[in-house]
Amino acid sequence: MKKNVLVTGGAGFIGSHVARHCLGMGFNVVVLDDLSGGFEDHLPEGTEFVKGSVTDHAMITKLFDQYKFEYVYHLAAYAAEGLSHFIRRFNYNNNLIGTINLVNESVKHKVKCFVFTSSIAVYGKGQLPMTEEMTPEPEDPYGVSKYAAELDLRSAHEMFGLNYVVFRPHNVYGENQNIGDKYRNVIGIFMNQIMQGKQLTVFGDGTQTRAFSYIDDVAIPIAKCVNIPEAYNQVFNIGADKPYTVNELATVVCKEFGVEPNIKHLTARNEVLHAYSDHAKAHRVFGGATGITLEQGINKMADWAKKVGARKSQEFGNIEITEKLPDGWDIKKAVTA
Repeated sequence: MKKNVLVTGGAGFIGSHVARHCLGMGFNVVVLDDLSGGFEDHLPEGTEFVKGSVTDHAMITKLFDQYKFEYVYHLAAYAAEGLSHFIRRFNYNNNLIGTINLVNESVKHKVKCFVFTSSIAVYGKGQLPMTEEMTPEPEDPYGVSKYAAELDLRSAHEMFGLNYVVFRPHNVYGENQNIGDKYRNVIGIFMNQIMQGKQLTVFGDGTQTRAFSYIDDVAIPIAKCVNIPEAYNQVFNIGADKPYTVNELATVVCKEFGVEPNIKHLTARNEVLHAYSDHAKAHRVFGGATGITLEQGINKMADWAKKVGARKSQEFGNIEITEKLPDGWDIKKAVTA
């Protein structure tokens, strides 16, 4: 009999790839997604889809009662670090309380392993290269929520024996990314702007650096970790090793689309300027990376993006704080009580 696994956020970017790899491993995959950032056409054929949110604890309870999951892959989150300063309640409700709802049911139903996607946002600034032995010092509410969830999983393991694996990916890109989200995922933003004939928008002077990670270097180890006992109850940085400036990234993306860079520099955001992590621990446990270069990964994503076409940017309509909103977001009128 196939083992039942839950993939939250499985209609989204990383989640849809993890779900596909889980199907390839012979699992029966149940996807839970509220479609706030995902799309049903991202769902791999063969998955069972349930539309709903991890914040709905009553529905979560019913799902666990029905399917008796052996493994939980939790990828549902609103991963907008910069925006998280202005949506604090939403951030903690979705990214922390939603996780706790899943942890509670995983403990009750004796789940064999809880796989959690955290973020290098937990490290904060000034810790380079970021290693798993460092003490996290998150700078934004998104990083705070992710680190709090990590601590809760450790507590649940120590108290109840719930096994977990925590991954801290960073700057992931590739097919199925929501290129219509203007608040996060700079590569998708660039591609969407190019396909709409718009200027590329860059916060600050573009010299900030990130190591951009192609999806296969992240999704494959996440899916396979449940079958690797050495990974249990460990934290792993995961992603690409080589950092690039945002300006360099813009040049690569424009070259792929056959256009000259046309960049509009906006006021710099309050963000970590340089962020890259060490992946030696992940390489020891999961093996080496795919070897896909930034240029190769951009080519694969661009081929996909050209097929799906440009997508209209959605305004985030639930802003809680409007003071100091970054330039270009134009969402002050979207305030709700």
